[in-house]
Amino acid sequence: MGVFVFLPLVLPLTAWPVSRLATQHLHPRTATVLLSTVAAVMALCSTLCLGLLVVVGTAQLPGNPLPDGWSDPQVRASVPYDEIAGKAAIPALLAVVAGCGRLLWRHRRVRRRAHAALAGLRDTTVAVLPAAEPYAYALPGGPRDRIVVSTGMLDSLDPRERRALFAHERAHLTARHHRPLLLVRLAARANPFLLPLWTAVSYVTERWADEEAAERVGSRRTVARAIGKAALVARGTRTPSPSPVLTAFAAPGPLPRRVAALLAPPPTARTWPPLFTGAGLALWSAAAGSALSALFSANSAVTLLLVLHAATPL
Repeated sequence: MGVFVFLPLVLPLTAWPVSRLATQHLHPRTATVLLSTVAAVMALCSTLCLGLLVVVGTAQLPGNPLPDGWSDPQVRASVPYDEIAGKAAIPALLAVVAGCGRLLWRHRRVRRRAHAALAGLRDTTVAVLPAAEPYAYALPGGPRDRIVVSTGMLDSLDPRERRALFAHERAHLTARHHRPLLLVRLAARANPFLLPLWTAVSYVTERWADEEAAERVGSRRTVARAIGKAALVARGTRTPSPSPVLTAFAAPGPLPRRVAALLAPPPTARTWPPLFTGAGLALWSAAAGSALSALFSANSAVTLLLVLHAATPL
């Protein structure tokens, strides 16, 4: 295997330029699917890499339940710096499992509490809470998907802007944006190099919902104005969404970029632009990075399995 076993751990660095190119040149829908897929593939590959290193590192520990042949010098020679890498991978993999488990537990708890807080209200798709604090967010799951909005937010918008708000949140629920957001957040827990993808997907899902709202309302300027006003009235208040995985209207982030994009012509919906363009470069770079990471991980896994099989006494 050689140094190839370490490559899936660092290949997610390619996500940095890819995420920037994708958010700038791709349609938000295409960017969301692309970046969440890239994040999932690279996170799985880097976690598999850690698992392979843990096998080598654990086999060296006294009293381990693994076959004795797995700690032979020939097996250890397949991993460079096997003593350091193998032992360091054990706490790293435990941290990945613990971090992902904690995130899933917290996400489920927040959603359960959010639905429980709405239990006394009418069973409608829109839950209006009597609160002066302005907020609005999409709450998936439970008995039904719901849009949660405060009277403070509604009072700050005119009727057309309210329609834009509801169209924006319905777009989040219809496209199930909480799924790629959760997926990319888990990927970032598995490999910190994927954090730029979490930021990028958070942005492009909002842009996707903005475009859907603009199409439904029939005015890009109205949606831009609604986002700007909601951001101004929500400034200085608490986080408008109970969880970073639950999408919120005028959520913290690059709001000027969202407004500027809405004031510009709508993006084209081509899914695979030509290679020699910015959008094409983003797609091909992401595909190449994911394919290389998967290839190196698969190569390392198969090679190590063959080595371990050969070292296992019959």
